[in-house]
Amino acid sequence: MARYTKSRDWGFPRWRGYNDNNHAAQKVRLCDREGCDKPGNFPAPKSPNNPDRWYFCEDHIVEYNRNWDYFAGLSKEEAAKRQAEEKQQASGYSSTSYSWSGSENSRSNEVIEALKVLELEADADFEMVKIQWRQLAKKWHPDLNQDDEKAVKRFHAIQAAFDLLRNREERGSF
Repeated sequence: MARYTKSRDWGFPRWRGYNDNNHAAQKVRLCDREGCDKPGNFPAPKSPNNPDRWYFCEDHIVEYNRNWDYFAGLSKEEAAKRQAEEKQQASGYSSTSYSWSGSENSRSNEVIEALKVLELEADADFEMVKIQWRQLAKKWHPDLNQDDEKAVKRFHAIQAAFDLLRNREERGSF
């Protein structure tokens, strides 16, 4: 049976001494930028395909990355070839997003067609869709255009487009 001993760490102030080995000063790597005395916590490559790293502080890593040229030392043809090779190798890691990220190319064709039916630009948000749908539905409603078969078809197209966009918005893929 183990004997219980009282710890000296309870209460304030702590009663143990500070001469323990676990309180030794830790080594801090300084920023590799000349004249900087801040800790260098951010690694940066010294050159492409080289495992050696510089270590910079936050201010200097931003400056380094702004001026970093991955294709430094390569001719234009070599740089284009390397870029094409790496793009081909990385294509398996590219993400296909089905949500709108701000450009027309990121929306599906049926969403763009539905926006055209509602007479909206391809970058319209859902609030604009609701406002435009209300206006067009009032304008082309069959009760207001009873004898016009063209108006009825237009109203049904507007309603179908709005339903598609509303479903996409609810799913989070608008």
